[in-house]
Amino acid sequence: MRARYGIGPLAPVVLAVRGAALLLALVALARTAVQGLAEPGLALVFGLLVAAGELVRRGAAAGEREPAPLAAAGALAYALLGDSAGRPTTHGALQVIAVVVVAQALAAVPRGACGRRTDADRAARRTLTVGFAAVCFQPLYASGQAERWFGDGPWFPLFPLTVLALTALCDAVLAALLARSAARAGGPGALPPYASLLVDEVRALAGTGAAIGATGVVTALGVAVAGPWAPAVLCGPLLLTQVSARRYTAVRTTCGQTMASLARATEIAGYTPPGHARRVAALATAVGRELGLTGPRLTVLEHAALMHDIGQLSLLDPVAGGATARLPAAEQRRIALLGGAVVRRTGAGPEVAAVVERQADPYREQPLAARIVRTVNAYDDLCGESVGGPLRALEQLRLGTGHDHQPQVVEALGRVLARGGLTPAGAG
Repeated sequence: MRARYGIGPLAPVVLAVRGAALLLALVALARTAVQGLAEPGLALVFGLLVAAGELVRRGAAAGEREPAPLAAAGALAYALLGDSAGRPTTHGALQVIAVVVVAQALAAVPRGACGRRTDADRAARRTLTVGFAAVCFQPLYASGQAERWFGDGPWFPLFPLTVLALTALCDAVLAALLARSAARAGGPGALPPYASLLVDEVRALAGTGAAIGATGVVTALGVAVAGPWAPAVLCGPLLLTQVSARRYTAVRTTCGQTMASLARATEIAGYTPPGHARRVAALATAVGRELGLTGPRLTVLEHAALMHDIGQLSLLDPVAGGATARLPAAEQRRIALLGGAVVRRTGAGPEVAAVVERQADPYREQPLAARIVRTVNAYDDLCGESVGGPLRALEQLRLGTGHDHQPQVVEALGRVLARGGLTPAGAG
């Protein structure tokens, strides 16, 4: 745990999440073992659905928040299940948790035999969120309180939808906590604000999260009418969605790898110092999070920071230390425009190319991402020139806030570096 998350105030949060999930799982398993399995046919159907969803996934790729949407939808459907073929169910909240835990454990065995790593944090998160949904839904449904609130008619689906919305918020809170803890392994300045991570997770609910939640609710309502065979029909579209999402993620990953390789071309050719593009991208991403960028906007910033120097390949002779800030303004703009033209041919998207093209403009005319790239790039260049260390480099950036750098970006950079101990950017 110390090696993965580092030492800090958030490491206990990870321990608490895992400990709470383990305690909940043990209580659910013990209760189910003592009282027996209610409606074993339904438990088997949903257990197989969750296990199958875990088995068909290949592991989370970069940016993929839910690598097993079929398993998540099946678990939510079982938590929100009140009737089966018109007859009330009696499985209760603790049995839901027990079935999901056992299904995840069974799916982990063949995955482990194939050398695939089990994500303990994701498993703990699913246990807690499914448990939250089941505890909110099952007692109210079994006692008849939900029917008294929503009626037994067209308004009743509002009840599982309300529980689903609360569950999604719970999952976003846990995901943001775990993501911030994991970011500690990224090194100095890599720790993003919790608020921006939470906003990022909530926004992501509009994508795959909405499909998972809708499938879970529809599956539960389908079983209520048609019986335990409904999941086989209702979860088919989500399986196709999972395959399509995996292909889309693979394309994005390939695009990212292409840009990283192109960014290294300037280093190999001697135009920029070793590791410059990687340092600028990591620090720019941290500054972007500090300023509230999330989701696609943060991805555009990261890719533009990686590719910001690609236009230098048009120079006959490399600039000393790769510091283009020392060049005349017209030459800086020419290099930026050539870099943008290269980026447009990589498939990175017009937004990334626009940031690269405009990084040499006066900051008042730039989009925020270009301002960040310009400032972080100048900071790394100044540290590489041994101007007196990070504090001296920040001082020079502050002196340039009249024309070259936006004051808010410089101050955000200072806060990010302060959290990392103001380590020199050029180190490593």
